[in-house]
Amino acid sequence: MGMTGQRYSGELNGPMEQRRSGVGRVLAGLRLAAVSAVIGAALAALVVGVILKDVPVLATGGGVLALLVLLAFLGGRRGAGRDTPPARRTALARIEDLRATGGETADVPVTFRLTVAPEPEDERPAYRVKISQSINLVDIPAYRPRGIAVVEYHPEKPWDVRIVTRPTPEWSRRAEEAQIDSAPESTLVGDPDGGAGAWCLLVLVGLLAGAALVVLSFRGELFASGDAGGSAAKESSSSSASRTFSTSTTVSGPSSSLLTFGRMRVTAMELEARVDSAYVTSLRIEDHRMAVRGDSARPLAETVHLPSLPYELLPGLVREARATLGVREAESWRIDVTPGGGAGVGPRVRVTVSGTEGTAHLDADVTGRITDRRAVGVS
Repeated sequence: MGMTGQRYSGELNGPMEQRRSGVGRVLAGLRLAAVSAVIGAALAALVVGVILKDVPVLATGGGVLALLVLLAFLGGRRGAGRDTPPARRTALARIEDLRATGGETADVPVTFRLTVAPEPEDERPAYRVKISQSINLVDIPAYRPRGIAVVEYHPEKPWDVRIVTRPTPEWSRRAEEAQIDSAPESTLVGDPDGGAGAWCLLVLVGLLAGAALVVLSFRGELFASGDAGGSAAKESSSSSASRTFSTSTTVSGPSSSLLTFGRMRVTAMELEARVDSAYVTSLRIEDHRMAVRGDSARPLAETVHLPSLPYELLPGLVREARATLGVREAESWRIDVTPGGGAGVGPRVRVTVSGTEGTAHLDADVTGRITDRRAVGVS
């Protein structure tokens, strides 16, 4: 079953098919970008309509989304109603090259480069394809470069090829007798949808472009609304009465100690959200408990700013206090953070450890630098 008569036809048709495939991919990309932009614009219109309480904008965004969902549903129904695609067909293929890419199990992933020779009734010239298929370790010696294998392929998706590991006796005989010439590299086919990352990026760009277009169209109203909201918030804050607050939380579960890396900051942010203020007058941290106190009437210079504290340095201070202050078996520890003594002075950090020997503490600044030590028995 030679392919000499088909080689020239394959060399002519290969570039032409590649050009058609390239044009088709460009058109598909433009269509996908346009649909993504429309979806992004519709979603942005919904958000803008809610913020501005603009019913026409809200209705437009919702209507476009509903229309797109309807079109997608009808398209799916139409696709489901089409005739079933033709069944896979059997052919012979020349093994140009093969390479095993693993070997930890009985089925080994193998990458094949094949020249597929469709049957004459398919009216398709021979072409090259690269596939990956798992082959049983026992069967691998049966596949070798320049050997002939029985394959199945999809007529409408020529890149969808798989090797038939257990062919019928007739196809086995044909494979033993066949002589197939190599197809030129220009006939190599590939899955046009293989670049999934590029398509995802195109969808993301389309969504952002559509959303940006809508937001920029209403930027005047949006920014004016934001400024008005900010002014109202400032007036409300200035007119509200001062308040004092205090709250605490206890952590539990695996690795529940607040000395676990990152746990202190997460817990502090939870307390900040609970009291609705980032400025407190004191912060106390124990092994499984954290508590804050605050007074909204206090000047900012006399408060502690929770997000800016060096929580990642505090476990090191606890370890230092346990190891150097004469408490051999520390039964408990705590950290107290209080405001500095005046303007320009950062918060003070005091670590206290207690054990059978007594109580000791060390002081540090907001950078974690130790400024004072009081060991057990030192007044």
